[in-house]
Amino acid sequence: MTRLPVIVGFGGFNPAGRVSFHHSYCRTVIDALGDAPRRRTYRSLATLMGIQTESNDEDTRSYIDDHTLIRKIELFDTEKLPFQQKAKLQPADNNRLIFTLSKRQMPTDLPEGWHVLEEQDGRISIEVLDVTEMFVPDSRPSRVTSGGQLPTGYDPSELYPSRNHPRGLQLAVVGSSDAVMSLGIDWNDIKQHIRPDEVAVFAGSAMGQMDSNSYGGLLQAPYVSKRPTSKQAALGLSEMPADFVNAYVTGTLGATGGAIGACATFLYNVKQGIDEIRYRGKRLAVVGGTEAPITPELVEAYRTMGALAEDSALMALDNSDEPNNRRACRPFSSNAGFTLAEAGVYLVLMDDELALELGAQIHGAVADIFVNADGFKKSIPGPGIGNYVTMGKALGLARAILGEDSVRHRSFVHAHGTGTPQNRVTESHILSEMAKAFGMERWPVAAIKAYLGHTLAPASGDQITSALGTWEHGWIPGIATIDHIADDVYSEGLRISPEHLEINPQEFDSAIVNSKGFGGNNASGVILSPYVTYDMLSKRHGAQAMVDHSKKLDHTRENAMRYDEAAMKEKPVPIYKFGEDVLDGDDVSVTDLHLALTGYAQKVDLDLSNPYSDMK
Repeated sequence: MTRLPVIVGFGGFNPAGRVSFHHSYCRTVIDALGDAPRRRTYRSLATLMGIQTESNDEDTRSYIDDHTLIRKIELFDTEKLPFQQKAKLQPADNNRLIFTLSKRQMPTDLPEGWHVLEEQDGRISIEVLDVTEMFVPDSRPSRVTSGGQLPTGYDPSELYPSRNHPRGLQLAVVGSSDAVMSLGIDWNDIKQHIRPDEVAVFAGSAMGQMDSNSYGGLLQAPYVSKRPTSKQAALGLSEMPADFVNAYVTGTLGATGGAIGACATFLYNVKQGIDEIRYRGKRLAVVGGTEAPITPELVEAYRTMGALAEDSALMALDNSDEPNNRRACRPFSSNAGFTLAEAGVYLVLMDDELALELGAQIHGAVADIFVNADGFKKSIPGPGIGNYVTMGKALGLARAILGEDSVRHRSFVHAHGTGTPQNRVTESHILSEMAKAFGMERWPVAAIKAYLGHTLAPASGDQITSALGTWEHGWIPGIATIDHIADDVYSEGLRISPEHLEINPQEFDSAIVNSKGFGGNNASGVILSPYVTYDMLSKRHGAQAMVDHSKKLDHTRENAMRYDEAAMKEKPVPIYKFGEDVLDGDDVSVTDLHLALTGYAQKVDLDLSNPYSDMK
C-alpha cells in the first residue's frame, strides 16, 4: 500500500498577500468574489500593509489594489541605478594634474603614471604624469520598471530579530511559519505522534540569496571598499530556505535538503517530500521555496538576457507613452518578456494515516510529480521536449487514478505561462497536443504569473495554492492582463481567456501544475481535489475512520481559524526559535536498538532490516 501525501497546511507570502487560508488567491480573483470574501481579503491585506484606515473604504481599497500584485518596482529607485562609470584622466596640455589623498586611502600598488610628491599632515600629494583610469560613481535609469513585489508596507525583517538575514531567508522564516501555523495543530503535539526522523524538510532558492546581505554583497565588497561579512557566504546557499525551517521554525531532525531546478525548483522539492512519504517511511514533510530576486543587478542581468519585459517594449505593444506595469506579464498574448517577482511559499504534507489520526485539515493531495530533462539543447535558456514527457505522464497518471472522463471534463491546468514570446508558442503547443491526445475540448488554462510575476523557485507553489483556492471558492483565474490570444499560440482544445471561469468545485477532480526551467528542468504535478482525496481516504480507511477524523477536525479548524483571525488584526509574528530548545549530547540516550531524544515521545529505530537480503 502506497501512502498518499495529503496537503494539511500551506502558507507564505507573495505579491498578492498572505498565502494561507486562500488570502493571496482571493486577491487574484477579487473582482469575481462576493461581498463577504472580498471584504475579508481587503481586511487581510490592510493589516499586512500596516494600513490604519477602514479596509472597506474606497480610497483604501484603491490603494491596496495599486500596491499589490505586479506594479512599478518600489524596492529600489528605478530612475537611479548605481554603477561605476569608467573614466580616463590625463593632464591638460602644459599643465600638471595634482591631487591629495589621505594616507589610509593610498593604494598598495601605485597605478602606472602616479608619482608621489610629498606627505604632510597625513595626506599625500600625487602628481599624474600620464593617463590614469578611474571609476566614478554614477547612475542611470532602469529599462525595466515592473516587478511582482510583496504588498507595500509588509517588511518581513521587522517581524522578528532578522539579524541582517537576506530577504530570501526572511521569506523562509515568515513563509514556513505561516504554513505551520495554518495547520491548526501544535507542532509539539505532532512530535509526540512520530519518530524524530520521520519528518522531511525540502526547500530551495533557484538563484540562492543575492542581495547585499548574501552573495550580492559578498561579490560587490572588493569593488566598493568593503569586506565580506562572516554571514554572506553561508547564508547565500540555495538550500538555506530548508535549513532555516529546521533550525528556527520546526526544529526537525529528519531528512532535509534543497533540490534546485531553476524555475521548477518548487516541484522538485515537492517530489522529494512526497517520495520520502511514499517510499522512505516519513510521516510528514515541509516543502517549499523562496526567492527575492528584485535587485538592480538581477533585473539588469535578466534584461540583458532578453528575458524581461522592458518598458519600451510594453509601450510599443500598447502604442503608449507610459508602460503599463500592471500588465507587464501577458501569457499567451502579444508579449515582451517575463516579470521578476519575490515570494516564499510552503506546503505541509502528511501521509494519509497520520492526517486522519491527528484530525488534520485535508486541502487536497499530491498524486505525483514528474521530472524530465530536455536532452541535447541548442541553448541553456531555450525550451526543449522534456515538458512533453512530464505533461504526458501527469495526465496519464490522472487518468489512471480518476478515469478518462474525469481528465477530459473535470481537470484544469496551471500553465507555467511566463509571458515571453517563446513560452507562448512552445508551452501552448504542449498543452494543445495533450488536450487533443486526451480528448479535452476546452481545457481551462490558468496562468497565475499574469498577476504575481515569476517568483522563480516558489513559482509552482503559487500555482498549487491557487488551485487549492479554486476548490475553496469556485473560480479558475482568468488571464486578466490579456485582451487577445497571439496569432502564434496553439489554442486547439484549450480555454485561454482573460475572464475568470466559475465552476462547481466538487465537479473538478484534479489540477495539472506545469513548470519549465532554464537548463532543461521540466516538472509537472498532479494535484487532487479535497473531494477526491476524501473519497479515496474513505475507500482505504473505511467510514468509521472518516467519522473519527471529522470529530477531531472541528477542533483543528477552530485553532486554525484562531490564527487566521489574529493575523487579520495584526501582522502575524513568525515562529523564530533562535537558540531555543537546542539539543546536545546529554539529550541523547543510545542503545544498539534505538536513540531516545529529549522532547520526543518516540525513539529513532536502529534495528534496521537488510534491504539486500536476496543477495546474501
